Amino acid sequence: MDAESRSLTERLRQESQGTAAYDRLLATEDPDELAEVLTAPGQPLWARELAAFRLGTAGDRRAFESLVLLLNHRDPPRCASAAHALARLGDPRTARAAAALATNELRVAYALHPVRLLVALRAPESVPALITTLERRLHPHDPYRRVALACVEGLGALGDPRARRVLTEALAHPSLAQAAVHALSLIPEQRRTR
Repeated sequence: MDAESRSLTERLRQESQGTAAYDRLLATEDPDELAEVLTAPGQPLWARELAAFRLGTAGDRRAFESLVLLLNHRDPPRCASAAHALARLGDPRTARAAAALATNELRVAYALHPVRLLVALRAPESVPALITTLERRLHPHDPYRRVALACVEGLGALGDPRARRVLTEALAHPSLAQAAVHALSLIPEQRRTR
């Protein structure tokens, strides 16, 4: 069990108050039983999250919609566990969904984990979405500096030359300047052709 799985199971054990239903969902090896939790009415959020996480990390695409909803949740630990499961799910829709969440200005307060997921996925949608999100964060007094910093760091990790312009603009922001210098150093120099 990895650190994210341990953190999730401990958090959900507390939320569920250690009920028999929690123990059953944690122990079952039947993916159909887990998938049923995602669609059955009246299921508590902890049960849906546990079922989606277990299915997602096992590569069962029935978890996709539930995990995307959790990725955009107001509770950061839920977002983190959903991002972890989505990164392992292998569903081709994941990058498009993460890009839509990362660039949604109405939900920018919850964009940190979608941004980090895009970096982990290294999908074609990743760099354009991170550039768009960072451009919107480069306004004076923008309150979402953690999202901006995640974009800067992510663009450096991705090393795509298309990010050079926005990272250069980020140099003017004291809270991003050091990370932007590092990110720019990770982007290969473009060769000039004659």
